[in-house]
Parts: sequence; structure tokens; C-alpha cells
Amino acid sequence: MKRRLFLEATAAAGVGLVVGFRLESGFAEASAEVKPPSPFDAWIRIDGSSEVTLVCDKSEMGQGIHTALGQILAEELDVEWSRVRIEQAPTNPAVYRHLTGGSGSVRRSYLPLRQAAAAARTMLIGAAAQRFRVEPASCRAERGDVVHPATGRRLAYGALAADAARLRLPDPRQVALKDAKDFRIVGRNIPRTDIPPKVDGSAHYGIDVRVPGMLFAVVARCPTFGGTVRSFEGSKAKLVPGVKHVIAIPPLPRDVFSTGGVAVVAENTWAALQGRAALTVDWDHGPHAGESDATLRRSFEELTGKPAPAARDEGDALAALARAERKIDAVYELPFQAHAAMEPLNATVDVRADRAEAWLGTQSPDWGRRVIAEVAGLPEAAVTVHTTLMGGGFGRRATADYIAEAAQVSKAVGVPVQLLWTREDDMTHDFYRPAAMQRMSAALDANGRPLAWLHRVALVSIDSLWAPPDKPHRVELEGAADMPYAIPNVRVESVDAPSGVPRGWWRSVDDSGNSFVTESFIDELAAAVKMDPLAFRLQLLAEPRSIGGAKDDPEAPVLETERLKACLQLAASKAGWGEPLPAGRAHGIAAQFAFHSYVAHVAEVSADQGMARVHRVVSAIDCGRAVNPDGVAAQVEGAIVYGLSAALKGAITIANGRARQSNFHDFEVLRIPEMPAVEVHVVPSEQPPTGAGEPGLPPIAAAVGNALFALTGRRVRRLPIRKEDLS
Repeated sequence: MKRRLFLEATAAAGVGLVVGFRLESGFAEASAEVKPPSPFDAWIRIDGSSEVTLVCDKSEMGQGIHTALGQILAEELDVEWSRVRIEQAPTNPAVYRHLTGGSGSVRRSYLPLRQAAAAARTMLIGAAAQRFRVEPASCRAERGDVVHPATGRRLAYGALAADAARLRLPDPRQVALKDAKDFRIVGRNIPRTDIPPKVDGSAHYGIDVRVPGMLFAVVARCPTFGGTVRSFEGSKAKLVPGVKHVIAIPPLPRDVFSTGGVAVVAENTWAALQGRAALTVDWDHGPHAGESDATLRRSFEELTGKPAPAARDEGDALAALARAERKIDAVYELPFQAHAAMEPLNATVDVRADRAEAWLGTQSPDWGRRVIAEVAGLPEAAVTVHTTLMGGGFGRRATADYIAEAAQVSKAVGVPVQLLWTREDDMTHDFYRPAAMQRMSAALDANGRPLAWLHRVALVSIDSLWAPPDKPHRVELEGAADMPYAIPNVRVESVDAPSGVPRGWWRSVDDSGNSFVTESFIDELAAAVKMDPLAFRLQLLAEPRSIGGAKDDPEAPVLETERLKACLQLAASKAGWGEPLPAGRAHGIAAQFAFHSYVAHVAEVSADQGMARVHRVVSAIDCGRAVNPDGVAAQVEGAIVYGLSAALKGAITIANGRARQSNFHDFEVLRIPEMPAVEVHVVPSEQPPTGAGEPGLPPIAAAVGNALFALTGRRVRRLPIRKEDLS
């Protein structure tokens, strides 16, 4: 995959020094299809007052990315943190690559942002040297100034910015980067920039947007997946005070997958909701009205009962299993999961004849811009998108269906429209985490060591929905195909199950379910040979190995088993593994490599009247150099909450082609009194930063399930954990 780093410097009016940089890859040449996150692009501005602005193309949704990227810039540029400001980048795919997801923002930004900042620092030193009439090598940057130690002369960056912008831009790959031993800002627990405005109420979310002349809209959607409007009667809705319009909007196909429906547009959201309640709609329930959990389960059982294409095939697992004297078999089941972000989906769009403007809480502003242009019949350059703060994303706000709906309604009524989804809309028309059934088989030798490992996955594939029809879709086996344990015969298979249920990227994507199965089954093997689960894992990780990677893709993750082993040992040590626990409690352990990072959890669990209760979770994460250790810990804590909710509480079930759950009364999440104490230990590392937002989720369900087995002798093989599974 070819890469080029472009830099340019200009003296902008009223600014001083502007340094732009862009790291391009093969992803940048992709077409309008959904694609992986592209590398980082941004502008650095230094004005006459020495204030430094990072114009950042990564969306802030509570993960603290603006703070972390600002720290990297401040460190390499050598300015005080108090001088740094963060500004959300305008949506312009010709300059920026906007997608925020895959725990890739810091990982992909770290080196190019440092190189750009070092180039700017080099230019500022050069400008000062000209003023001092000395060689640049005799000067140095120091906390926002350039100093000449021999004479004690000093000039602030602001005084040098305009002169620096006129100098030749150095090759960013050749500029000297700071030695990590001199870091003052990277590695510090700096308070996040987005917290004060959230506390004082000045933070501006998508739902807070107000535009002159704006109307408010909600959409009635067919409750059945794939259903459409046959006809509707809107006269009663129009009688509701404040209702202005009742219109049908068509569903949009690939690249959007919006449902279509009947939009009610009003002077305020309450009137729009009352108008929607007064609608009479005759729905065509479409081809998926007969789908249910039962039909899907029958499909899963059939598919996992026969061989499927292998994503990993080492040795001959099938032959080893056929001749084995001792085999272990298990079947695991995973439900659909909703994203359930706290801020309901919303989009504000103003479509005019020659232009459009939008205010979006989105992980993919460029995707939203493209979709608005298509709906409005405008060139993309005529669409302006402002990216707002988000009250959670988790992958749901990486899609553009809700944005397309707002554009459709605004185009139809000719004024700015804020379209809002209720919690019920979101819960019943999500792009869910896929449901799956996974069949496991292993063979053990006379000494209890695993000889063979067969992992067969049947799932409702994300990529089979979103991938272009002329391209093979991605095999969704992260957390399964990279199983880290030393077993001589390994085969991991995957097959798609047909379904009309919409599905998409949920926090930690493939790893969330696959890790539960892999780490639960390895625990089953340890129990079968009556070996301590930690000791069993460490025995199978004794010899350092590398797993994964691809010669033609430098982004392909490489699992180093030694780093995973170290996380297991650290988490176990900090949790007091093997030490006595209070009566009625037990420990469970699990680990996972995900998004280029390593995480291990030890869960301390009880079962009161058959109900699982998690009291404490001790975690170790190796995510390379931690730019903001508190931020890393917060991400792991959040991932644990999210993962525990899915492990213990909520699930989306299907009947008559629709979701049965509609709000938090029947899709429960972890409540404050149920939250365990969480300790996060960040492994010190000199390696480049890797992911932090998603890796903390995958191992938690297995750690809890493994603890429950140690406590009750009952093996958890389906999620969420039910009372009957433990009694």
C-alpha cells in the first residue's frame, strides 16, 4: 500500500504560519463505497499571539480524541498545553479523511502529526536563526519560544510565524523528532478539553442545533425490516396544532439502506410526534415478515453442521479430530445487539436549489456529505457539513441513513429541517451487531495438551450487506482467526446466514462476540484437564510467536503472543489471582488482541439466587505508548460497562420480521448500583500507540462467564447470561 506525506506552508491572513499535512494511502483512491478509516489529515495554525490550533478531522463522541491529538501536537511542537486549541475540521474529503472508528485515530495520527509538528518547529527555528543571524543548529525550541542559548535571545512562536511561513518546507520524513525521554505532555494525564463545556452546558451537540426558519420532523417507519409504505392517510396528523407537512419519503438502497416511511414536519418535535401518532399507514411488510429467532436458529444449526470456507487452516484439524480419543465440543450463541447511544439520532439539513448545509453528529462527515449531495441532486462541493459533538456513537453514527432522511425531508419542504429519532425508532431500526452461532471442537492428547482446534462460525454478516456486489466481502473473524494459543492443528471457518435484519459496526465489531467464544472455550479445555485457567493459557503462550500480518497490507494487525502473555500476568497479579476470595465469589480470566492492542481482564463475580453480579474487574492494557493514560483507562472502563450490559442484560430478539425490544425497559443496560469497581493498569511501552476505545470490550463477557463456571460449575455458552443458565 503506497503512502505519501504531503506538507505545505502558507502565511494566511491574520494567522501567521499554517502547516498542512496529509498522509495518503490506497484507501484514498477508493470509490464511494464504505471503506476502512483513512489515515490522518489536518492543519496546524500558529497565530501572532502564539496560540496554536489543531484543525482536527476526527469526531469527538466522548472518547477524548481532541485532547489526545492536541497533546501529540503540543509535545512535538514544544508549546505549553494551555496554548493549544482544537477546532473541528470542515468536511472536505479533498483535504481531510474524516471517518472516526476502529480505534484508529491516535494510531494513525501519531507519526504524521509528530512529523508535521516537527516540520513546523524546524521552520520556526529557521526563522529565528535568520533574525538572530546565527545557524539554526545553535537554536532550540522551548515551550513556545525559540531561544539562542549562547546569547540568551528569545522569540515567541507568534512573532516568528509569518517569517516561518515564507521558508522552504522541510521533508517531514527527514526532520528530527523529539526523543521520547524528553516528553513533557505525551504520557501525562491532562484533563480533557471537552469536559468543561459539557459540565457548564455550553457543549453543542447535534440535537442542540437551531437554525432560523427550521422545522422539526419525525418519520413513521415500517416495523418490519424491509417493509415499505403501501398507502397512508395524513389528514388527522395535519389537524395537530403545529404540524405543517405530511409526506412520504422513499427508502434508499446501497450505501444508505434507509427504510423510507412517512415524515411528519412541524413547528416543534412534540407536535411532530403527536402528528405521527395520528397517522394511519398501510404497510407492505415485505419479504422478511416471517423471520424470527427460531428461523434464524434453524439456519445457524444447519450451517454450523457442515464444513465451511476456512480463514485459517494450519495442520489438519479435521483429521486430528477424527482420530482423537478425547474430544471437547461446545456450541455458543450470540444475539443481535443495539447500539443504544444516549443522544438519539438526529440530523439538521438545509437543502436549497443550489446548495445545502448540514449540522451532523456523525463519525463519517464525508459520507454524510456525499449522501446529502445525492439526495439533493447537487455536486458535493455545494454541500457544507458542520460536525458537532456526539452523545455516543459506538459505530451507529458511522452510517448515513438518518442523514439521508433529513435531506429528503428538507428538499421536499424547502426549509431547514431537524429530523429526530426517538429511542423507540433507534432501538427498532438500528444496524445491529450480528447474531451468530459458533460450534467449537477440540482434541486433547494423553497429557491434556490441545492437538486440534476447530472453530465454525455462522453469522448474519455485516459485510455481506454493505460490501459492493462486485467485490468479495470481508471474513468477519477477528478474535477467532487470530486465536493466539499454540495448537498444532487449527481451522477457523465462517459462513453467512441469510437474514433481513439490518446489521452494522458495533463497538469492537467482530471481536466482541468471537472473543467471548474463543476465551470461553479455552477455559473449557483448561477445566477438562483440571488445570488452572491462567496456567493453562500461559503454557500455550510459552513460546513467543507472531500471528497475522500481510505482506501487501502494512495495516494488517500482528499479534505478538509475548505481549498478550504479559497482560495476562499483570492483570492476574493485580487481581490477586489464586488468593482466597470472600465466600460465594470466584475469579475468571480472559484476554484478547484487538485493534492492535492487548487486553486482559480478571472478573470477580458472585451469583445471588442465580443472578450474576460482577463486583470487581482488574484490567491490563498494552496499547503502546499511552498519550493520555487517564484517557486510556476511561476508554477501558467505558468498554467494560458496554460489554457487561451486553453480557448480563440486553439483547435484540426477532419475531415477525421485527425487533421485539423498543426502549430501556426491555433492552436493559447496566445501572449505577450494578457497576463493579474497575482497576485499569496501563502497560508502560515504547511502542507506537494503538487502539484504546474498543479493545477493552471483547474479553469481559468471557471473564465473567469463566468466573461463573468456577463458582457454579455451569458453563455459560450464550449471551446475555440468564438465571436458568446458572441454576
